[in-house]
Amino acid sequence: MARDIFVLIVVGSVLTTGLLTACNHQSGTRNPESMSVADPAGPMCDPPATKLNPTKPAGDSYVVAQAATNWVPKINDREPSNPPRLAAGFTWIPGGSYWMGSEEPNMPDARPLHRVYVDGFWMNKTAVTNEQFSKFVTATGYVTVAEIAPSAQDFPGAPPENLVAGSVVFSPPAHAVPLNNHFAWWTYVRGANWRHPEGPDSNIKSRMNHPVVHIAYRDAVAYCAWREARLPTEAEFEFAARGGLDRKRYDWGDEFETNGKHMANTFQGHFPDHNTGEDGYVGTAPVASFPPNGFGLYDISGNVWEWTSDWYRADYYQTLAANGEVAINPKGPMDSFDPSELRVAKRVQRGGSFLCTDQYCSRYVPGGRGKGDPDTGTNHLGFRCVY
Repeated sequence: MARDIFVLIVVGSVLTTGLLTACNHQSGTRNPESMSVADPAGPMCDPPATKLNPTKPAGDSYVVAQAATNWVPKINDREPSNPPRLAAGFTWIPGGSYWMGSEEPNMPDARPLHRVYVDGFWMNKTAVTNEQFSKFVTATGYVTVAEIAPSAQDFPGAPPENLVAGSVVFSPPAHAVPLNNHFAWWTYVRGANWRHPEGPDSNIKSRMNHPVVHIAYRDAVAYCAWREARLPTEAEFEFAARGGLDRKRYDWGDEFETNGKHMANTFQGHFPDHNTGEDGYVGTAPVASFPPNGFGLYDISGNVWEWTSDWYRADYYQTLAANGEVAINPKGPMDSFDPSELRVAKRVQRGGSFLCTDQYCSRYVPGGRGKGDPDTGTNHLGFRCVY
């Protein structure tokens, strides 16, 4: 996304008050020929999203569910016999079988429901925090994608003043705007990166326990490798997010609130211009600010989007469901295909963020899918590791 927006600026399409402008959450590329941008607030959203009744399955996913009514998901009862030395900050996810996907009609790439089995694994209890990422950078000297200025070699003919490091930041408008133009609430900000989430005048001194953001795919991979870990597959992430619940709309059940309390950091108010912060936050929240799910994972829904290792294909679930068998430890397709941006290869993102709302994007539900160009980071995108 950030690189895609940068391309727009380099060719002179967008330039406002000296800043590189505007943007999309999940698209971004260093290919100057790729000029389109898709949806920003949550990948593959269909604005405005409708409020849904979780008791009414829809479309082909309902057919698949009816075709295998005797199949019952099962959580493994095996415990790890010898927890590894790196287990601090991780929790054991027992693995098992489950229905993967969503019945929500505005998420065609998450249908149909299909049967999946994953082995047990260890997973970060929370998204990686600024404090944790700082230790990684101090130990290795790593420099993130957002901190590196695009090169003249990658963008021949670009004015030198436009070759600046930066990233994409949510910038709510001062008034209501149509939801068919995400350029109204996203801005490419010079100097925005994980150390400066809103730009060079911001910092993370009071946010060390917040999830690290502006993380591109390779940044997440590098951190996990340093921890002798890896990113989760999409199937692992959804199994973990469901917390042992079978086909519930949220990782805590079917109701948005539990006993009148918010269960995740999402958007309240009028999107995108006014977030009332009823859940206590208008941006990222400190990790573990909301109750954990059934597997002891915090913020597996909401707060920040999180990278997975899978390539994104809009038709991947149809392929898995077509053979009628249980998919065993699926690792995603061999390549990427997004019909909305044919020239951009993308990875799957999961979990949603503090910008998710039924007014625009509700893909923070366990079965909801996101997508993003590997070169792209934003101020609502982070990650967690598994092994």
